[in-house]
Amino acid sequence: MNMPNKLTLLRVLLVPVMIVISVIDSLNNNYIGSTKLSIANLVNLIIFVVASLTDFLDGHLARKNNQVTTFGKFADPLADKMLVISSLILLLQDYLKFSDKLDFRAVVPAWCVCVIVIRELMVSGIRLVAVEHGKVIAAGWSGKIKTAFTMVTIILCFLNGVFKSDVATIICQVALYISVLLTIYSGMEYLIKNRKVVFESI
Repeated sequence: MNMPNKLTLLRVLLVPVMIVISVIDSLNNNYIGSTKLSIANLVNLIIFVVASLTDFLDGHLARKNNQVTTFGKFADPLADKMLVISSLILLLQDYLKFSDKLDFRAVVPAWCVCVIVIRELMVSGIRLVAVEHGKVIAAGWSGKIKTAFTMVTIILCFLNGVFKSDVATIICQVALYISVLLTIYSGMEYLIKNRKVVFESI
């Protein structure tokens, strides 16, 4: 197994670690100094940043060393989806717990997560149909831009509790809405570009 694929698998393995951390009450109920950033969110933020860096690194190494593989084309975007969706759901958990208290961590509404999850399921479905036709579809540029922007947005949302500011919360929410728009655009572009594969299967 080459290094890019090892980095992809590492990103997959970090997702359950984040989930386990999120269910430890002692980490969720203790905060860093006078901020609203819980220890759980701080640890998950660090893990998320590390995992995000592996996303950029594995793609760079695969292209630089000519190590692009069929497994990488399939697993790399799948690992991204697992990381992004899991992180958004963890942030949504904060939103559901604290939104009625106007907590500064409450920035991720459920409908945003729904739109992103639906897009990812649709794209994954198209990929599965393409595999049946002997075709492996790699992520397009709009999808890569969407993923990169969403990852930055998630980092901002994790950090929101540090600033305890209405302005910071608004910035996070605007970034999230832009992520949703990019998600919709990339999903539609993906569907249109691969419509032949989709409609051949109907």
